[in-house]
Amino acid sequence: MLDRLDKTVLPVHITPPVEKMVKAMAAALPFPKGLMMRQLLNPKLTDFVLNLLGDAGKAFVPMFHHTVNATIIRGGNKINVIPGEIEVHLDVRILPGFEPDDVVKELRPIIGHDVDLDLLFFDKGPADTDLALFDTLAGILKEADPGGIPVPFMLTGSSDARFFSRIGIRSYGFIPMQLPPEMSFWNLIHAANERIPVDTLKFGKNALLKAMQRFHQG
Repeated sequence: MLDRLDKTVLPVHITPPVEKMVKAMAAALPFPKGLMMRQLLNPKLTDFVLNLLGDAGKAFVPMFHHTVNATIIRGGNKINVIPGEIEVHLDVRILPGFEPDDVVKELRPIIGHDVDLDLLFFDKGPADTDLALFDTLAGILKEADPGGIPVPFMLTGSSDARFFSRIGIRSYGFIPMQLPPEMSFWNLIHAANERIPVDTLKFGKNALLKAMQRFHQG
């Protein structure tokens, strides 16, 4: 079961947040890169294009698929006894707009019907996407980096925004960073040597200050 989970990619789904992101990125890229990026929105070509993008495409994979990772495995309590039952905990990241039952339907053909599935907990995210503040945040980034092109981006991890959404508070992930081209940001996240340059910290501090000032003025 673990081997099949590791080798199988779940079906492609094009969600509204990712569609907005891809269209914005495609519009900003020259031909033929823009055309290739737009093909990500064709479910029949999504995985093909992600493979063409190589390492750059890996960051996009969880934006188009539900992802499942086995993080805890328990079985048996004696070295010389084969366990009669094994328990596996799966960390499942569900795309916006979907429910746990939707993922179970995709998992069944992979793991079979001899395995019981129990939902331990589920944190539901916002029901829709509100980009009302996007133009303000994008304007701040353009002032700080005139050559930059702000686009909406779907976070593939989780944040406390899901809790605030339950009481009607809309959250925006705004972490302005101007990183050196040679810095592999995705490989540093949560790594043992996770870090950002001091100049990047200053850039972000100034952008965040402007965001708070303009939000207050609005």
